[in-house]
Amino acid sequence: MSRDSPAPATGPGLVISTTEPILSFLISASTDPHLSKELQQTASKLSSKSNVPYRAIRALWVASRASNRPQLVHLFSGSGFVFTSPPPREKSEELKTRLKKLAEMSERSAYAELVKDITPRNDAAEPFSSYKDQLGFGLHVVVTMFTGYLVGYAAFRALFSHSPVMNAAGGILGLVIGMLVETLIFIIQASRYDLKSTSTSSTSRLKKDQ
Repeated sequence: MSRDSPAPATGPGLVISTTEPILSFLISASTDPHLSKELQQTASKLSSKSNVPYRAIRALWVASRASNRPQLVHLFSGSGFVFTSPPPREKSEELKTRLKKLAEMSERSAYAELVKDITPRNDAAEPFSSYKDQLGFGLHVVVTMFTGYLVGYAAFRALFSHSPVMNAAGGILGLVIGMLVETLIFIIQASRYDLKSTSTSSTSRLKKDQ
């Protein structure tokens, strides 16, 4: 008469390494007529594995006759616990997106660092590109033209003291001269910027060709 018992759980749980006493017990249990066919099949399957669940061995040992089973101390002698690593944690889609963006930013930064010596630098700003520069230049033009008007007016007044028309004409002439001076200054500054930009581009192209 066989001693029926539920099939031992072989799922997650305490796992031990297979030793000679455990292997011998499993081989014996796989042909033990006092065990159910299910337990015999379980013992047969476990006998080919290097690690076995403790609960399965325990269930087989409990279901076996006392005369056919070794003592527990002898059965587990020399066996050790086997610890398995938990499955890798699945990353969320949001985390994957953030990691992808960080990787792209890192690649762009590394590329910029790599080509910084051959890429033209935009350190030199265009003339009067900022609001402050434009306002300063406008005020400078107004002051220069007003000063030119006063100088021309005073000069023509000294020459033609009794002619208001000539005095006004002298002021207008001084205003025009002041405007021409400011225009010349603007042309000189713009030419300097163009020369600097051309020199920078030529240097960068030369480094790239090397």
